[in-house]
Amino acid sequence: QVQLAESGGGLVQAGGSLRLSCAASGRTFGRTLERGVMAWFRQAPRNERERVFVAAVEGDGFTSYADSVKGRFIISRDNAKNTMYLEMNSLKPDDTAIYYCAAARGFYSSTFERDYDFWGLGTQVTVSS
Repeated sequence: QVQLAESGGGLVQAGGSLRLSCAASGRTFGRTLERGVMAWFRQAPRNERERVFVAAVEGDGFTSYADSVKGRFIISRDNAKNTMYLEMNSLKPDDTAIYYCAAARGFYSSTFERDYDFWGLGTQVTVSS
């Protein structure tokens, strides 16, 4: 089985920055997900029914972003450490959400929750105005 654990969330003022981390572990991670796509999703306080795509990074480093975060957020991964990162800059109150790490056996980015096989428990990010 694979476990994903997010960290780095917190409270920050608008315009500030945060860096989220997602550590992957488990006996099968290397075989199953080393080359798979990893992504960040978020769930806003008033939208508890769905998690919205933020960014994804494929095994070869190819990245994709939601329009709402393009130019402000940077996603990356360190395969040697089994860790993915999300650097968030110029944060806005609308970025307030629970941020979830996700991983898939597939190689290519997807903006849909259903395409990801493993999920972390989330980390809260709150941006004050």
